[in-house]
Amino acid sequence: MSETENTAAAPPLETIAASLRRERDRAGLTLTELARRAGIAKSTLSQLESGTGNPSVETLWALGVALGVPFSRLVDPPTPQVRVVRAGQVPLVRSEQSTYAAALLSSGRSGARRDLYVLELEPGGVRHADAHIPGSVEHVVLTSGRLLAGPAENPVKLEVGDYVSFSGDVPHVYEALEPGTRAVLVMEHA
Repeated sequence: MSETENTAAAPPLETIAASLRRERDRAGLTLTELARRAGIAKSTLSQLESGTGNPSVETLWALGVALGVPFSRLVDPPTPQVRVVRAGQVPLVRSEQSTYAAALLSSGRSGARRDLYVLELEPGGVRHADAHIPGSVEHVVLTSGRLLAGPAENPVKLEVGDYVSFSGDVPHVYEALEPGTRAVLVMEHA
């Protein structure tokens, strides 16, 4: 495996570490208080802030909610004015609970409160997502496979090319209905 391939498979730990320290300081929270609010162990948070550990999607979302910031603010490094993201070079953050992985392609800047992700899902597990920050809306376009996505109480089956929009500030699910399921997700933040 090349160095580029290896880097693409791992979360951006240095960026996450610096972002967590910055956002925790901005919020005026101690390690103990942020860990409590996010429902994670203080030792886990300490490891993440030191650039070690292996954060899951669930842990990063919980920290984002506890800090009142979008997921992207924790994983997206500063970007140049022109940014090209090649397939396979985007860091994937994998779920601990399902066959779900998300790669942040772009985050909202200068008041544009939206993030852009590529999702990769495989059958065999359901991604049960907790509510995100209030006012969040998820927009999903299915690019391959078949997908069940939406509010946990009323998910929608999608075929290639279908689009669905739903509140991200309620529990919701993502489930691949066939191998090779891929989607584009735009997350809006109020």
